[in-house]
Amino acid sequence: MNLQLNNKVIIVTGGAKGIGFGISKVLAAEGAIPFIIGRDEGDNIAAIKEIALLGGQARYTTAELTNPAECENAVKKLITEFGRIDGVVNNAGVNDGVGLENGNYESFIASLHRNLVHYYLIAHHALPELKKSKGAIVNIGSKTAETGQGNTSAYAASNGGRNALTREWAVELLKYGIRVNAVIVAECFTPLYETWIKTFDNPAEKLQNIVAKIPLEKRMTTTEEIANMVVFLLSEKSSHTTGQLIHVDGGYTHLDRAL
Repeated sequence: MNLQLNNKVIIVTGGAKGIGFGISKVLAAEGAIPFIIGRDEGDNIAAIKEIALLGGQARYTTAELTNPAECENAVKKLITEFGRIDGVVNNAGVNDGVGLENGNYESFIASLHRNLVHYYLIAHHALPELKKSKGAIVNIGSKTAETGQGNTSAYAASNGGRNALTREWAVELLKYGIRVNAVIVAECFTPLYETWIKTFDNPAEKLQNIVAKIPLEKRMTTTEEIANMVVFLLSEKSSHTTGQLIHVDGGYTHLDRAL
C-alpha cells in the first residue's frame, strides 16, 4: 500500500534502537525521512547508515530527552534543516523499575522525565509546524498502564499519562486537523526487553512462560508489526482516526489468558 508519505519529515524519539528503529526503518521504506532524536551518538549514526544501506534516508540529532532545553533544541535543529515537521512519534522511554517500595521522590520524578515529560515537550515544540502541515502524532505506550506489572510505579504512571495525553491532545488539536493516536505495546523483544528478562534467575523459562500467554500464535510481537501500525496512523490512510489507543499485542492485554 502506498501510504503517501514520500519526503514527509517525521520525528522519532529513541528512533535508533528497538521499537523506535523499527519505526524509522518502515518510515524510510515508505519514502519518508525519519528524524531520529536519541541520546547515543553511536546508535544514531549506526541507524542512519543501516537505513541508507536499505535504500532510505534519515537524519538525526543527539539529545538527552530528560533535559528540556535539549528537547527544544532538537526540534529547532530539524526545523532549521527541513523547514517543516510532518509528524511526531513519541517513543523513547525505559521500564526502569522505580516501584512504590524501592523508589523515592527523586527516582520517581526522574522516571517521569525519562518516560513522560519529553512526550509533552517534543509535541509542544513541534506544534507550530504540525499546525501548518496538519501532521499526525503517535504516542507509543505500554500495557503496564492498564494491567500493572509490579515494582514499576513510575513507568506505569508515565504510560497512564501517555494514554491521557493522547486523548487530551486529540481533543485540543481537532481544530487544527491534527490527529493523535497511541500504539500500545505488550510483549515485544527489544534490547531493553532482553535486558529485563536477564534479571530473572532462569531467563529462558521466564520468557517461555510469557510467550505461552500471548493468545495469537503464542509469539512475541515484532518491532515491524508495531511500526506498520504507527506508520499507518501517520498516513492519510487513517484520515478519520484520532484519540485511539490501539493495542498491537496479539491479544495479550484484553483476551482471556485461559485461551
